[in-house]
Amino acid sequence: MQVIHECCAGLDVHKKTVVACPVQTLQNGQKRQEVRTFGTTTPELQELRAWLQDWGCTHVALESTGEYWRPVWNVLEGHFELLLVNARHIKAVPGRKTDVKDAEWIADLLRHGLVRGSFVPAREQRDLRALTRQRNNLVRERARVVNRLHKVLEDANIKLTAVASDVTGVSSRDMLAAIVRGVGNPTLLAELAHGRLRNKRAELEKALTGVVREHHRFLLVTHLTHIDFLDEQIAQFNREIAARIQAPPAPPQNAASPAPAPAEPPLTRAEAVALLDTIPGISQWLAELIVAEIGTDMSRFPSAAHLASWAGLAPGNNESAGKHFSGRTPPGNRALQKGLVQAAQGAKRKKNCYLREQFHRLAARRGKRRATVAVAHSILVIIYHMLSRREPYRELGGNYFDERKRDSIVNRLTRRLEKSGFRVALELQPVAVPVAV
Repeated sequence: MQVIHECCAGLDVHKKTVVACPVQTLQNGQKRQEVRTFGTTTPELQELRAWLQDWGCTHVALESTGEYWRPVWNVLEGHFELLLVNARHIKAVPGRKTDVKDAEWIADLLRHGLVRGSFVPAREQRDLRALTRQRNNLVRERARVVNRLHKVLEDANIKLTAVASDVTGVSSRDMLAAIVRGVGNPTLLAELAHGRLRNKRAELEKALTGVVREHHRFLLVTHLTHIDFLDEQIAQFNREIAARIQAPPAPPQNAASPAPAPAEPPLTRAEAVALLDTIPGISQWLAELIVAEIGTDMSRFPSAAHLASWAGLAPGNNESAGKHFSGRTPPGNRALQKGLVQAAQGAKRKKNCYLREQFHRLAARRGKRRATVAVAHSILVIIYHMLSRREPYRELGGNYFDERKRDSIVNRLTRRLEKSGFRVALELQPVAVPVAV
């Protein structure tokens, strides 16, 4: 088998230890290898880096084992050509499995070019990923606390959520603050309503008549304080993410094989967010999340289909003996999956929209869940081409599918009317197109 890398190394990474196996191809075609075990503290990992450099290694492969690969990556990044490989793709033959054999197997696969590295963005983008993902965690935690607040109100016979749509709005917060202070008169509480909610004061009086005990007041204070804390945390993350998006890209680090200078300036994160914000269903938050997950350089993905497969939004392929089995989507980037599904759910509510029409056409045949995933896949394909071409979103319109097969649709509907006993005479009428001023 042909040797691709003359000197490389394979690492079997664990929580406390790293088993390293460098392999060197000699002039006579024989290989020389050695196996050593290192700790995972920073000084020990620096010792591992110096040892691999003494061997003359140019490429290093390691498994993506949970979060344990990150400390190793941080120390070796910029000194070797690193490949983070999926453990399922390099699974050896069962039997006689040890850490030493795993390291030797990874090194042997890398030596012959039989491993493919996963997409690991630059350190600057990884930091942005951590911020956007933590912001999503805070938003989900806030939703859970609001649900706990609903539970306390129901236990106290307060039906505020049946009248006010937002229990954390200005009017609701004033009423809850008064309840915490000990105000129990529903008429006084209803007078704290603001805006259009004042038209429902009679309903509010009934809804605010409850059985509030000191136990409920304690829980209300706790939940409201927690919501305020999460709101402050989310606002801080918003400011930090906005600053990272607007900041100019950092210069590339010194790598083993520096990339050539691009022919044109790369697309900035701020420009990418502005482009993605034009897609139906994608807000600024979702645009920031998408940029943090996939970056702005689409050349790292060979095609839009490859990007969809990496994100876990491509149909599964499971066929044997001419039979098709489950076509469930493969595992992928969970944060990107959730964001694109959320964008699809927003796009299907936009009127006169291509994505809305696509959803309804698929939902009638395949169901709403599959249709939502299909729309999310379409949005990701649109994102790939928009960032590749640096073009904004162009709306095709809700009648795109009808215009593609206009003649066949007219003939089909005409035949249906004739079968029902009608005589159909078609006359083409010009449609007035409004002119934008």
